[in-house]
This record gives sequence, C-alpha cells and structure tokens, in this order.
Amino acid sequence: MTAHRARVVHRENNVIDQAQLTAEKFAERRPELPDGGQWVELVAGRISILGQPDDAHGVIVLNLSKEIGEFLQAGGEGYACFDLGLVVAREPDTVRWSAMAFFTEGERFAESDKLITDTRPALVVEVASSNARRRDMRERVLEYLRWGVNRVWVIDPDDRQVHIFGNDLVTIHLGEHETIVGHPVLSGLNVKVKALFAEPKWWTG
Repeated sequence: MTAHRARVVHRENNVIDQAQLTAEKFAERRPELPDGGQWVELVAGRISILGQPDDAHGVIVLNLSKEIGEFLQAGGEGYACFDLGLVVAREPDTVRWSAMAFFTEGERFAESDKLITDTRPALVVEVASSNARRRDMRERVLEYLRWGVNRVWVIDPDDRQVHIFGNDLVTIHLGEHETIVGHPVLSGLNVKVKALFAEPKWWTG
C-alpha cells in the first residue's frame, strides 16, 4: 500500500480508501497522514477523518483538565489521558480518540506514554465540537459502553449541556446551571457545567 493511496478520500463519508488496517498498523502509519494524523481515527479497519475541532473544544478540554487536576491534588484517585487512542473493537479494529480517558485501575500513569491501548478506562469524555463528531456521537457512545466503559460524558458546546451515559443504562442530562457528580467513577468530584464553557481570562483579554 502506498502513502499516496492512503490519502485518497471519499468526500461523502470522510473515509480514506484502503485495505483494512489493524490498530497497530494504523498507529505506525498515523504520522504519515495529514496533520500528523491528529484528526483521524480507525473505524472498522479504515482510516476516518474527523476534522479539526473548533476553539470551543480547546476551551472545554482546558477547563476539564483544570478540574481533574484539582480533584487529583485534593486526594482523588486515578489519572487522566488526553491524547490516547482507545481500541474499542477488534476484527475489524476501531480506534477512537476521545477528549479524555480516565483510568482508576492498574499502575498509575501506565497508559500515559502509549499511542493506543486495549485497556478500558473507567470514564471517557467526548466533546461534540465538529460536524463529524456530532454525526457519529451515538455510535461512539455505544462503542464505549459495549467495550465496558463505566461512564461516558458527552459535552455539547452548542447547547451548553453535558450528557452522561452509564453501562447500567442510566442517562443523565445536565444544563448549564447544574453540577456533574463524579460518583461512582470519580467519587468526590463535583464540576459545575458552566465552568466547562468559561473562557479563560487570558483568552478574553
């Protein structure tokens, strides 16, 4: 397979035309892809283009990392990964890049230096910040839950809400003036939904 062929794109579905890849082969080839493969995933063995997220995505991830950092400094257990491919299915392989994956088991930071992992996080956070992400969000959530993830948070910058999905079939919808309660995955964490969308002072300045 040539690098040229790997860049031929079907515009109607944002899937690069190629033979099926394994997660490991995809990880090897990712740096060859446009933008170093930063905005692509592997879906059923084929490379799929997500597209670059908007500024709201960066603001939300920044605010979320701050909240998680304060939670951990206060004695919370676990660790977060912000750029980790999650191998949610095999044969054919699917690798998703979420906004955040939070792990509560195993050696601390064991997944931090990996590009992809088969290890299931306890919590996955997605941000619905582009058309491609919004279009595929239902399937993404179902993939995480089928894989065995305990909780999935979907942060929606358009309606400024957070949708929480659980493998116990619990679904919670929180508005801007409500609070995310981390239990049972991140017991002791409480995050105001509004805080996730607040632009940093240096940003507005």
